[in-house]
Amino acid sequence: MRINRHVTKTLMSAALVSAGLMLGACTPQYKNHGYIPLQEDLDQITIGQDTRDTVTAMAGMPAASGIVDSSLYYVRSRRRSVGFLAPKEIEREVVAISFAANGTVQNVERFGLEDGNVIALDRRVTSSSVSDKAFIRQLLGNIGRFNPASLAG
Repeated sequence: MRINRHVTKTLMSAALVSAGLMLGACTPQYKNHGYIPLQEDLDQITIGQDTRDTVTAMAGMPAASGIVDSSLYYVRSRRRSVGFLAPKEIEREVVAISFAANGTVQNVERFGLEDGNVIALDRRVTSSSVSDKAFIRQLLGNIGRFNPASLAG
């Protein structure tokens, strides 16, 4: 009787520890990435007066800048991952500061995740016809393609 009670307690303890570990694995993990200037810093930017240098001095270095229009982009995102599931972006904020032709600030805009669109990127990679075939299959696939007339000529 004493052995059965000991086995039962051990199994109950193991079950409780296992349940605790499984619940702990399902706890969401959050990861923040990027930087957005404080609203007070953005309020100091004067449209039509400040330049790219004064903006970076007040708001800090941007995450990216435009090549064609010399805009500045500050990007911040937050991702949540739960257990083995793929991380999901739950929050994104973009501050875009555009400049006029004379180099002064033209506009300061703020965008959120709800303003974004999914963009399919075009992969400019040439696909190979042999990528889905194993080496042996490539060798055996050439057996029937031999043409003796091409050697005679």
